[in-house]
Amino acid sequence: RYCFVFALGYLTVCQITRVYIFDYGQYSADFSGPMMIITQKITSLAFEIHDGMFRKNEDLTPSQRCLAVRRMPSLLEYLSYNCNFMGILAGPLCSYKDYITFIEGRSYQLQQSEANGKEDTKYEQMDPSPNLAVAQKLLVCGLSLLFHMTITKTLPVEYNIDDNFRATASWPIRFFYLYVSLMAARPKYYFAWTLADAINNAAGFGFRGYDKNGVTHWDLISNLRIQQIEFSTSFKMFLDNWNIQTALWLKRVCYERATVSPTIQTFILSAIWHGVYPGYYLTFLTGVLMTLAARAIRNNIRHYFVESSAVKLCYDIITWMATQVAISYTVVPFVLLSIKPSFTFYSSCYFCLHIASILVLLVFPLKRTQKGSKKHESIQPVWSNKLEEENLLQKNSYSTTNNSFSQKQEITCRYQALKQ
Repeated sequence: RYCFVFALGYLTVCQITRVYIFDYGQYSADFSGPMMIITQKITSLAFEIHDGMFRKNEDLTPSQRCLAVRRMPSLLEYLSYNCNFMGILAGPLCSYKDYITFIEGRSYQLQQSEANGKEDTKYEQMDPSPNLAVAQKLLVCGLSLLFHMTITKTLPVEYNIDDNFRATASWPIRFFYLYVSLMAARPKYYFAWTLADAINNAAGFGFRGYDKNGVTHWDLISNLRIQQIEFSTSFKMFLDNWNIQTALWLKRVCYERATVSPTIQTFILSAIWHGVYPGYYLTFLTGVLMTLAARAIRNNIRHYFVESSAVKLCYDIITWMATQVAISYTVVPFVLLSIKPSFTFYSSCYFCLHIASILVLLVFPLKRTQKGSKKHESIQPVWSNKLEEENLLQKNSYSTTNNSFSQKQEITCRYQALKQ
């Protein structure tokens, strides 16, 4: 906790210096970006060492148990993990054990469950080639950059608060432009995060394993899944596929360890980590309302619409539209940064989604109803079942080796965590 407070405090001081002394409102490639990544690494490793060396094994969650570091890293290992050239500029974050497994060149291993339920461990002696994965990601980078340079500039987010536009445009037009302008703002993030992922893959890092058909997966440290983002049918689904490694960091250092209001604490930590612009705090505080309201609606209503595939498809389309509008509404202050334009936007919308979220929380309980629990197994949208299974696999896929454990013991731990 001392390490966490010091690292986050130092980052905040540097962000205050950059924003209020150097260039308020300007996006620039400066020292605060790499420091945000290093802060994640320093704090996550601190908790992993604490879990591995100072907590009882039975007190740990399955994911904490598998990520726990049982031996204090040497200075060289510590600096290598924090400052390696692959992720020093844009990340993404990776666990210490995954990094050490890669950097020491250990054999790749795959564990899968056979049809008869027996565990089958396969050992791959040859390093898989990342060439195809890198080429695909560079193609995505090129398309994202092209979109950003041609389309994004024609759809500025600031136009949502233009006086003439607000006075003359109808509500459907305003909400449609809100959606397309925020959708057009995303490709720059697609470009940066996909390029960072491709750089790590090109160095040989990021291999998650083989599927049952022997196809390689290079998404161990991927930061986003574009298809799931653009077709999200819930607020949670969007957040789970956007800036994935940061979401996992927030979960590991805050959500799983918070004793009071973990959702609120996690959003506040995310705002502090992102910077000191007021717009960040407006976005993440709004995000708390949206997340809780979306959870309440999903837990209490969705199970009524899953019995018929046709009805479920219609419901997924409606929730996709609602999710995209809610996400766009929430992140406008994140783009505008300042208080005045952010409140201008929200007041022009009469704070409609804020009020709607509060009403939902007053009407619906947050806990899932008994009937909803029975139907929970079919809650995924029809186009994302397979993709969500891969998402679950990646989130619970951890490094299988540690200096103080045998490889076999670590594989068993990893598989048990996946099943849970």
